[in-house]
Amino acid sequence: MRRFLHFALVLLAVTVGAPAFASTVASRSFHSEALGRDWSYMIYLPAAYRPDGPRLPVLYLLHGNNGDAGDWITRGHLQSTVDALIERREIPPVVIVMPQGGTDWYVDRKEKMETAFFDDLLPEIEARYAVSTQRGGRMIGGVSMGGFGALRYTLTQPALFCGTLLLSPAIYVNEPPRASAARRVGVFGERQFDPRVWRELNYPAQWDHYMSRPYRVPMFIAAGDDDLDIQADASLLYTHLRRAGNPAALRIIDGGHTWEVWSALLPAALEYTLDCVKPPAQEHPSNHRP
Repeated sequence: MRRFLHFALVLLAVTVGAPAFASTVASRSFHSEALGRDWSYMIYLPAAYRPDGPRLPVLYLLHGNNGDAGDWITRGHLQSTVDALIERREIPPVVIVMPQGGTDWYVDRKEKMETAFFDDLLPEIEARYAVSTQRGGRMIGGVSMGGFGALRYTLTQPALFCGTLLLSPAIYVNEPPRASAARRVGVFGERQFDPRVWRELNYPAQWDHYMSRPYRVPMFIAAGDDDLDIQADASLLYTHLRRAGNPAALRIIDGGHTWEVWSALLPAALEYTLDCVKPPAQEHPSNHRP
């Protein structure tokens, strides 16, 4: 009931006073085989979206620990930000999908969240909506815990994404600091935090695999300067990428680990990430559900 009320408030907030032909934000759910339950997500559809129109680029955004999908809308001001960028033609019309990630860190530990993302969510979105099914029209991003997941998905599946945005990604190269939620959520170890599990799942363990593939995914990386551990590791990732010849951008701005910082970074992050979108080859929807 609490989650239902939250979604109701989110939808009320984004629809009151909306002009005709405005973008829309909706809450949806479907049955995930990997999770063995219904899985919910929020979706942003730009004003240009038509179910029977050309397939639009799609961006998947992963929320942070103890947050939810609605944070992108209510705290990140995503709808108004994207609307303005599209109106000014700084980004193309884009569909944005924001799944509920709980505290799973987007890996197959407490639940098969990683498997569910690739085997269930992507096919569901591509069947239900007029969105791109090509690498040149599919992107991923995340904040904090979601940045951990987005980077992992990019490095393990670079053939699926043409761009990535990472806002204050929780990607500590060594171990998470004592205050990090990664130590308490029961993902990286059964009864207590296990550094071995953290190292197996964190991005350095995926680096050689990524570098052995022919794909290079441009990455926008950003954090607040008061977010000391995270901004240090974000800067280190940027350095590794640039030295390896991988396109990347780094932004460090005033602030901490807050939505005030992330909402301020979102316009530049979206502009950089959607720059990878290739002109559609008249890709039209087929057999998708309304």
